[in-house]
Amino acid sequence: MKDRRKTLLYMCQAAMTACIYVVLTVVFATISFNLIQIRVAEALCILPMFTNAAVPGLFLGCLIGNLSGGGILIDVIFGSLATLIGAAGGYALRFNRWLVPIPTVVANTLIVSPILKYGYLIDAPLWLIMVCLFIGEMISSYVLGEILGSALLKHRRILFKKDKILI
Repeated sequence: MKDRRKTLLYMCQAAMTACIYVVLTVVFATISFNLIQIRVAEALCILPMFTNAAVPGLFLGCLIGNLSGGGILIDVIFGSLATLIGAAGGYALRFNRWLVPIPTVVANTLIVSPILKYGYLIDAPLWLIMVCLFIGEMISSYVLGEILGSALLKHRRILFKKDKILI
């Protein structure tokens, strides 16, 4: 019975992460899908510091968010994979909160930039697109992510209990 409760908790945390990611992406769509992307939902990439359920949740949220934004197929697939790589890397670095956002920033900068350049045919040098994406990721993942992480850190024992479902 205890394993089922843990599985249910894991699935609920992943689903909530995905839902919040999608809502933030849709609500802030005007700044989520441009050359200079400040995707507010990327602040959630701090969540792997608290629970490993955030890793699939962020991937699914990004996938659904990219689909809802009308992205091209290669962007939906590889942009979501960039978020998955970033979230998994963040989980691996979860014991140092200042390092958690780094994999997200790096993965999105390296993977999404060529998609913007060649998939969406943006007429700008690749290095400039990378710089713009890097700046946007630093704002959303690092600045907003650290603000969110600081707020959640105070309540982590209640919000992210591993043995009880708070329903």
